[in-house]
Amino acid sequence: MADPTNAWETPQKILVILAHPDDPEFFCGASLAKWARDRHEITYLLLTCGDKGFNPTTQPDMTTEKLCALRHVEQRNAANVIGVKAVHFLDVEDGYLIPSLDLRRDIVREIRRHKPDILVTCDPQNLFALYGLNHPDHRACGQVVLDAVFPAAGSKVFFPELLAEGFEPHMPKEIWCSLTSQPNIILDVTDTWDIKLKALFEHKTQIQEPDKLAERMKSRRAEDSTEENPRYEEKFRVVKYS
Repeated sequence: MADPTNAWETPQKILVILAHPDDPEFFCGASLAKWARDRHEITYLLLTCGDKGFNPTTQPDMTTEKLCALRHVEQRNAANVIGVKAVHFLDVEDGYLIPSLDLRRDIVREIRRHKPDILVTCDPQNLFALYGLNHPDHRACGQVVLDAVFPAAGSKVFFPELLAEGFEPHMPKEIWCSLTSQPNIILDVTDTWDIKLKALFEHKTQIQEPDKLAERMKSRRAEDSTEENPRYEEKFRVVKYS
């Protein structure tokens, strides 16, 4: 399958909107690293700070407030590895995302603020993931982002209060949904897979067994590749408006 990003003739502004710190790296980190290497401008918007990301290795005295602050730092460090320009957080409470009208308006505001050519989120229809059940925040994030994109972001009649704030309508040219079971675009990301892994390891509060994670990620090679000559892919459902 041909790489459609080769048709991006000029540097693109890419806005990545996902639920938690580490979602960008897990879902599509190698693609993002590839785009950063190709001099596209990438901005992250995380809806939560992942403050409920506790696991068996979490320190006993950890609190949600402490973890939120740590995960801000971890995400910025990971983004630096990828080559991301900026990282922003809405800090909605982790685990309780719902595709409300208030959150939709907040996301429309950010789309109009950043004016991306390309918007990356996740597929809200994906109930299952490689690790089991897909997190409800992932599905809620994908739903509210797609609802914000169409029909609201590009229309002045939706959330007119944003016009008073100075945010004019803006419609991204392409929407890329990661973590999908219905891909129509598959990117070969072999050249940047190691960058993805390096970025993932910046999420130290979430990585319980680094060696096992590395082995698991390296085993996710494309079906037509071998252990001796691995090839890696990331898959997306893409909708184009231009």
